[in-house]
Amino acid sequence: MRAFPVTLPSGTRYWTVIDDELQVVPVADQWARHQRFGKSRAELTTRTNAGGAALYLRWCRTTGRDWRAAPRDLGLFMVWLKHVPSRPDARSLVVSGPGGKPVRQERRINVVLSATRGLLSYAVSVSEAPRSVLGQIYELADSRDLPVEAQGEDSGLSYRLRARHRAHEPEAEVDRASDEEIVSMFLQCRCARDRLVVVLLGRAGLRRGQAAGLHRSDCHLLPDSRALGCDYKGPHLHVRRRDNANGAWSKSRASWIQPVDFLVVQAYDQYIDERHQLLGAGGSDFLLVNLFRGEIGAPMKPEAIYELFERLTLRAKLNRAVGPHMARRAFGSNVSDAGGRLDEVQALLGQKSPESARPYVIPDQSRLREAVERVPSPRELHSRGER
Repeated sequence: MRAFPVTLPSGTRYWTVIDDELQVVPVADQWARHQRFGKSRAELTTRTNAGGAALYLRWCRTTGRDWRAAPRDLGLFMVWLKHVPSRPDARSLVVSGPGGKPVRQERRINVVLSATRGLLSYAVSVSEAPRSVLGQIYELADSRDLPVEAQGEDSGLSYRLRARHRAHEPEAEVDRASDEEIVSMFLQCRCARDRLVVVLLGRAGLRRGQAAGLHRSDCHLLPDSRALGCDYKGPHLHVRRRDNANGAWSKSRASWIQPVDFLVVQAYDQYIDERHQLLGAGGSDFLLVNLFRGEIGAPMKPEAIYELFERLTLRAKLNRAVGPHMARRAFGSNVSDAGGRLDEVQALLGQKSPESARPYVIPDQSRLREAVERVPSPRELHSRGER
């Protein structure tokens, strides 16, 4: 069992599950198509879910279980996920004992379990699995264990379904990239395109999928864009959710206009000059394209942006790995440090609500130091005659 990409004649892609005989697993394929076309999920979402469903079906086949009856043993599935590699060999026949290094961490296990629950819930909805399966994967819970923000304005007790099986994830530290790290990576870029990528994430706060999905027609970087049919004042980007040939996808469902500063405009101008020298007026309509390797002129993929940040981290000799999302957090935090309100940070990040922007606001350490030093000392109070 493994995940497999399917490309339709229209060019739209989704991921399904095939067995060892390269035959499509019907219920998994129906679920994948329902996600992609019935719920407008991203291609990458179907890829993640297909991978999780493939692992569940592989475990059922390996252990001789019917996938419709196996949900009662999901606890054993969690143990299997923790210790059996995706591509088992002769060594994997030896069961790892105490102290053995897990092959999957808690976060990955929970992602697979979420995909498994989605597959089983869909199977119940289309009568491919008995209704009793829902009671094996969910339990009845109330709203008292939810965070205050998630309980809503109604203070009454409400009930919901909660997943029965979940690995305990250690609390991960969420951090932003510092301005010094972004500048160091910017200086290590070897072409104008790479500098624009760093600026789009660190100074405009775009996700890598949003940056890779920009088209040249989305970029209105003139002081006045009315000649282009746009009444929005000042340089800005139109961030839109659309199906892209390079797999780029905007996580935000709604489109929005992202104002940008002179640094983005300057980086854009330098990149356009570089692109014109190498490609002329040709190339893809995508803003970011391959210039030096791969298919020249083809749109840059989101995975390439992640690889670029990995290379820049090494070149800049940073003490830690700085990923694309850390640059996005740096943008949100810098807006807050500069006096921006939470609703402004939310709008600039393309978030649905101000509460969604809170994880992206990580105060700079210097601002926290200044906040502490602004508190008057007891000596200052005593010198004014106060007790």
